[in-house]
Amino acid sequence: MSQNVEPQDWVTRWQRIARRIRVPLGFVTALVYLFELWQREPRPAAILWSIALVAPGVLLRAYASGYVKKNRELTQTGPYAHTRNPLYLGSILIAAGFAVALESWAFAALLAFGFAIIYIPVIASEERFLRATFPGFDAYCRRVPRLIPRPTAARPEDANPVTEEGSGGFSMALYLRHREYNAAVGAALLYLSLLYFRPACEAILHRVR
Repeated sequence: MSQNVEPQDWVTRWQRIARRIRVPLGFVTALVYLFELWQREPRPAAILWSIALVAPGVLLRAYASGYVKKNRELTQTGPYAHTRNPLYLGSILIAAGFAVALESWAFAALLAFGFAIIYIPVIASEERFLRATFPGFDAYCRRVPRLIPRPTAARPEDANPVTEEGSGGFSMALYLRHREYNAAVGAALLYLSLLYFRPACEAILHRVR
């Protein structure tokens, strides 16, 4: 007997797969990153060019984290007036920046693969939740693109309610609560690895020999 399958069941199934492979994929990505660093020393020019992507990505994530009130409000102000997923867009910019710094097609391909199998089902699942929770989500989707930002801010149909966090403006309390400063710390550590990982390994090998 055939069973009726809901059109969106692929989200749930794919999320199960994503959860199983997310940690192993993270280890593989880290190993590829270190391998590429060991293979060749990053060029200073490439590192400088990468900042043009990494810095906006870190700033965008920080900016967005000060607006979003998870599960409590459909955020439509700040960066959310330009793209529905500014946090994920910021992560993509950061990842692309470090691929540029490494000048590695292999690392870039792995990052793109990781985005496809992790972020796409997560975004689909979050949209399902928001659609079921907030009646105005579909109208918001019609005004604001999923990922690629629109150049001008979309105006919300209804003003956001005033809460203890503010009236739709940036909140430092939210930024700190979401611990988004970790993105800046992580980016700084990755830049340190770009500059010092290979020299440190070569120094260790020289001493061993």
